[in-house]
Amino acid sequence: MNILWFFALFAGSCIAIQAAMNARLGQLFNSALLATSYVFFTSFLLVITIALLVNSKSLIHQWQQISFSIVPWYLWLSCVLSVIGVGSMYWLIPKMGVGSVMSYSLTGQLILALIISHFGLFDSPQKLISSTKLVGALLLIIGITLVNKE
Repeated sequence: MNILWFFALFAGSCIAIQAAMNARLGQLFNSALLATSYVFFTSFLLVITIALLVNSKSLIHQWQQISFSIVPWYLWLSCVLSVIGVGSMYWLIPKMGVGSVMSYSLTGQLILALIISHFGLFDSPQKLISSTKLVGALLLIIGITLVNKE
């Protein structure tokens, strides 16, 4: 597992911070959708700028080599899930709090991740659900219930 766990932990921390910040932005804009639009647009500009600065010739070559016809139609819809997930979090955080929203959303992510891995969906590595993983998921659900108990 080496040090990759640290990067995953850091990535999750970034998501929690940005979700709280952008939920507040949504409040100030009086629109979670407007905040979501801002985040996706500026993120797109930032990624394109970094990609061009890092390796523009290779990026252009890679773009030209893509055969868009081999991409299954449903993969193009991942953006819809991103907007629903991110926009919902920005809308929910002012109502529920960052901790509650993050704990429920991470539980949903973990449960679906177990199912996706079990069946190897979207060509992801197949990792069967074991009894140990089921107990872990159940303990997570119990823990989330306790964390959110008022």
